[in-house]
Amino acid sequence: MTSNGPQLRSDFLDAYVFRQHATGAVDVLQLLRAKEPVRQTWQPVMGHIEAGATSVEAFWRELREETTLTPADPGFIAAWSLDGVHPIFIHRLDAIFLCPRFAVRVTPDWAPTLNDEHTDHRWIPAAATQDYFMWPGQHESIREITDLLLRPGSLCEPHLRLDGP
Repeated sequence: MTSNGPQLRSDFLDAYVFRQHATGAVDVLQLLRAKEPVRQTWQPVMGHIEAGATSVEAFWRELREETTLTPADPGFIAAWSLDGVHPIFIHRLDAIFLCPRFAVRVTPDWAPTLNDEHTDHRWIPAAATQDYFMWPGQHESIREITDLLLRPGSLCEPHLRLDGP
């Protein structure tokens, strides 16, 4: 079979659920994937953008499906689109994914209810992302949250904030 290189796809997204403590420390939610292509790896909320859906619509759907979190949940604080697009290459699929990224702030006591795509969850300190996240784009997403979005007087925060579904 002849190939013209990997397939380029933009039907995938990442969402970083985080909580901020009174001390200012930030934790990021990771979910242990139960299914391929990244089975048995810790990831943020990840999902597909279905045909006919916008990336924002897919974000709200994936957030609800994977964690049961919605804007009506008492633990929900706010959600934002992030500026950059996260590129990843998955060799098993011979595909490059350009993933829109999102951020969701929850209260410090909120906990997810997982669907069958995950077997566990954990909160990791944002300051230690290099030790817990696989891809450089994931590290950059968390830096965007902590260094730009959460910065007092952030210029981008009001412009990236999402309205509910």
